[in-house]
Amino acid sequence: MPQHRRVFACFFLYSFCMGGFFPRLAEIQRAMGVGEGALGLALIGVAAGTLISLTFGAHVIERMGHRRTLLGLLPALPLFYAAAAHAPTPLVMFACLFPAGILVGAVEVVVNLEADRVEHLSGRRIMNRSHAFWSIGFFSASAMGALMAYLGVSPQLHLAGVVLLCMAATVLLLGKFEAAPVREADHSHADAQPPRFATPSAAILVLVVVTLPAMVLEGAGFDWSAIYMRDVFGVSAFWGGVAVASGAAAQALMRYFADGFVERHSPVFVARALLSVLALGDVLVAVSPSPWVSLLGFALLGVGSSAIFPLAMSAAAQRTDRPSTVNVASLAQTAFVSFLLAPPLLGFVAQGFGIRWSFGIALPLVIASLWLARVLGASAVRARAAA
Repeated sequence: MPQHRRVFACFFLYSFCMGGFFPRLAEIQRAMGVGEGALGLALIGVAAGTLISLTFGAHVIERMGHRRTLLGLLPALPLFYAAAAHAPTPLVMFACLFPAGILVGAVEVVVNLEADRVEHLSGRRIMNRSHAFWSIGFFSASAMGALMAYLGVSPQLHLAGVVLLCMAATVLLLGKFEAAPVREADHSHADAQPPRFATPSAAILVLVVVTLPAMVLEGAGFDWSAIYMRDVFGVSAFWGGVAVASGAAAQALMRYFADGFVERHSPVFVARALLSVLALGDVLVAVSPSPWVSLLGFALLGVGSSAIFPLAMSAAAQRTDRPSTVNVASLAQTAFVSFLLAPPLLGFVAQGFGIRWSFGIALPLVIASLWLARVLGASAVRARAAA
């Protein structure tokens, strides 16, 4: 299998291994008998584990190597989500999701580095298409979750089956995986002592600011769309799974073709177009009068959040001021944890003001990002010039 296809397989499996949990979240919440605020605190377990992993994991990843990291961690990831489905209290769910977050952080760094190195070797953009396969994996897991809900299969039995499926798929798709060669820029930093913390530089912080609303709303769509459909319209768990899947499917479609758009247009133009779509989707979800309008809103959220983070990851990996491992980890440490941490905290907004406000409250962030989107182009130009 060509290298770029193995990278696509890595992204697909990464999201599929954890994506089945979210379309069943409304049922898991009801079984625990807790409100959105308590559930949000439980979901922070993923963010806490990811923060630890992204802060300290770069050194461990370098010692383990990309092959052993992927083959060891990917099959283990769904185990913790399956365990979380049995949690009787939010505290137990937090304890189950914390180690899942540690694995998520490590895999996130590895798959993005592999995409960048293969992109560098081939001379062709594959970063957005790689993230498209992440969305395809999440859509596949969400669609399976909706089907299992429709058939009356319990979340616990469904997620136990996902564990076995992911183990088999990892062996089948990645059994012969070999890591791509390290970029020359990283060899030049080989003798440097890496920092203990992957602290973001000023350039990385700029990328974080622009990507923040897309990351927050992407995570909010995955975490809360099933519960939104249940609370606002009183529909079955099947429609909650469809809501999660609609955002992932639209995101996958846009990401698959995004590389061509970026090559034909400037990153600033693409970012502003996507942020405009993101704002429209956010408004539709916040004021929707019917389930069908909400599904359209979630699909627009998927489109709007599709390519901004992959563009930022590519720009971070291409910078030559520090090893790409550190730059990717520092961007992921700040932006990706926002993706995991902010949406759970929106549970308190949902509990206090209604779940529509969990989405509507992000609209000012989208407007601010639209105004600042020009820095994404400037960051990309500086990164290319340095390379």
